[in-house]
Parts: sequence; structure tokens; C-alpha cells
Amino acid sequence: MGVTRNRPNSARYRAIILPLLAVVLLLPGIAAAQESCLKLVFNRYCLGGDINVLLQQSEPVFRQDDGERIALVYFDGPEKEYVMAWRSRIYKVVRRYRIASQMRYDELYRLLREKYGEGEDRSQFPSHARTPGLKHIAIRRGEGRAAHVWPVEGGWRIELSWTREMGLSLAYLADELDRQQSEAMNRGL
Repeated sequence: MGVTRNRPNSARYRAIILPLLAVVLLLPGIAAAQESCLKLVFNRYCLGGDINVLLQQSEPVFRQDDGERIALVYFDGPEKEYVMAWRSRIYKVVRRYRIASQMRYDELYRLLREKYGEGEDRSQFPSHARTPGLKHIAIRRGEGRAAHVWPVEGGWRIELSWTREMGLSLAYLADELDRQQSEAMNRGL
């Protein structure tokens, strides 16, 4: 009595093995992409990641190239999001809120404080601007700015600011990349 072997159905075999093989082959690339991502910002942008990966995923509404720098603008509902890269690496992601008010600033500050602690107050106001109303007027005139910074372990930081130029904004910055591009800009590169 001979032993017969059951041969696997080749179509079924390929349906199982090929996806598994694809995953195994892609793992090194996925791991490398995750290693360069310091923080996934707004569930969309990889701080420290490759700007070209983002461009393959979604088309910006505006793009500006300036040598080794790239600035992209996206919309998330009524809010604008700015993604800045230097040498193809994302060093800054900023969400600019359409409505800037003391109430919205306080709400964002409270959420960030609950998650990251007190942060560092870097606000600058004229000496006469002691009340929230006078501070608001100083911001509108360009004489003052509200700002808090949270340095986070892992090489990145968060900046919440309210200025005349940008309005109310929340920024995530990759510390080392931001330092390098700032030095390059100061040298005129």
C-alpha cells in the first residue's frame, strides 16, 4: 500500500504565501520608516520622517520649494496645516486655527498641560497688559504674544502660540532637525 501525499492547491497556496512573503519583505522598510518618525502629528504627519512619503500619500493645496526647504499646506476642515521639511525630512508641523480667541487658547493649553505638564511660559507682553483683555489687544496690535513650550523626551517639542502674524497655532518641532535647518539658514545655505 503506497503512501500518497496531498499536494496543496496551488491557487490557495499562493493566496496564503504571497501576502505573507510581501509582509516579510516590507517589514525592514516599515521599521525604518517608524524609526525616523519621532511623533505622528495629527494622525497624519511623521515628524522627522521623509517628506516624499507624505507627498506620495496626499497632495498639498500649496507647495513652496526654497533650495533644501519645502513648505506644504494642507486643510483639515477649517484649519490649515503647514508641513516644513529640510533636506527632505519633516522638521516642523503647524496647525493654524481659523478662530483665535482666549477661550480656544485656554482650552488647548489645558489639554496640553494635562498631557505634558505645565510647560514653559514664553509669553511676551507690554507691562501695561496685565488682564486677559489687554493681552488680547496687545496680540491684535502685534505688541505681544502668548506662547507655551513643552520639551518632550524623544527629541521633539510642542509650541502653543497666539500671535498677530500666525493667529492661534500649535506646532510640533523635531529639535535636532530644527536646529540644523536654522543654522543652515543663518549661514545663508
